[in-house]
Amino acid sequence: MPSNKNALIRYRTIDCCLQNRGRRWTLDDLIVACSDALYEFEGKHADVSKRTLQLDIQLMRSDKLGYEAPIEVYERKYYRYADATCTITDIPLTPTDLEVLAECVLMLRQFKDFSLFADLNGIIQKLEDKIHRAGTNAGPVIHLDRNEQLKGLEYLDRLYQAILRRVVVNIDYQSFKARAAQRLLFHPYILKEFNNRWFLVGCREGGDQLLTLALDRINGVSEDAATPYRRTDFDADAYYRNTHGVTVLAQPPVEITLWVAAGNAPYVLTKPFHHSQQLVEEGEDGSIVVTFTVHHNFEIERAILGFGNQVSVLSPRQMRRRIKMAHRLALEQYGE
Repeated sequence: MPSNKNALIRYRTIDCCLQNRGRRWTLDDLIVACSDALYEFEGKHADVSKRTLQLDIQLMRSDKLGYEAPIEVYERKYYRYADATCTITDIPLTPTDLEVLAECVLMLRQFKDFSLFADLNGIIQKLEDKIHRAGTNAGPVIHLDRNEQLKGLEYLDRLYQAILRRVVVNIDYQSFKARAAQRLLFHPYILKEFNNRWFLVGCREGGDQLLTLALDRINGVSEDAATPYRRTDFDADAYYRNTHGVTVLAQPPVEITLWVAAGNAPYVLTKPFHHSQQLVEEGEDGSIVVTFTVHHNFEIERAILGFGNQVSVLSPRQMRRRIKMAHRLALEQYGE
């Protein structure tokens, strides 16, 4: 059991003892009580030293944990609360505590589409009520980008439950290029979020190739309990290791080298294109050259194009040609 959890058990034990005014508590009595409590939780003897208990009492008296417990010594050897009604379980929340709770509630609300968090509704409402009654009207400090109108979010929890319970699903899927939806008997592995869109990764029945389906292209989902669920040793971290975005290609990743103008160099350095990114050169004008190794997919091209003329592809040649052509076509859209 971690030492910080042991400390919490000792604090609660000391608190319970000092609430009992029918008994006079020496330091040795508190040591025995804490040792017994730790044995009850851990199932093995844990000797608590005199020094540890003295530090616990000192910490409970301080404001470091927010307790500020009025623990006093009387008759030079007995411990008690100066206020007979005191307990550390009823310590009021500080303004900082309330701000942190408010932010946690806002972040939990972002996951309302998952039934996993449905049971938290009551807890969240209690927290919101506590925060409101405590009188904090501060606005949010953290704002998460979220598109509530995104098509397909209604299937998010259904697919999540299917993955959790290892159930095969029928998916009516229509890609942007298809004229009509097709039905896929699908073994779902994971849900992945990228750029504020959700994707489902898995395999079709009878196939081994991993497929990525955008939830906003799904027209219907139903479970197929008759088909046995099949899943290989899928490792999401390994699968996306060489990828920017969600499109994992069959061909090997390529090393990409970029020149970045001085004005955007800090952005690229502090938010790399990929975890493999390395700085290889710094120009006198503040520009930089970076390199990283990823699959040459649509997402990485889009990320590079997003920097406009502030980023130039030095290699590989094929990507340089594609980015150059994209800029040329964009220029033509504006005419003369």
